[in-house]
Amino acid sequence: MTLVLGIAYVVVGVITVALVLLHSGRGGGLSDMFGGGLGSAAAGSTSMERNLDRLTILMGLVFAFMTVILSLQLD
Repeated sequence: MTLVLGIAYVVVGVITVALVLLHSGRGGGLSDMFGGGLGSAAAGSTSMERNLDRLTILMGLVFAFMTVILSLQLD
């Protein structure tokens, strides 16, 4: 069971990092590379950006929850 949770933990961590990198910062980010750069006028106002925010928060919470579960299971 610990092996399955460990593998899932790594997968969730990689997905979380990828989602954070997709966010556009002040000068744009990796989202510009994938066609997400619409300019500064529309940045943050699209439904795609809001959904990316929500998904990033959700994956962060899953990652934190799995951290607690794994730490309790290893004791």
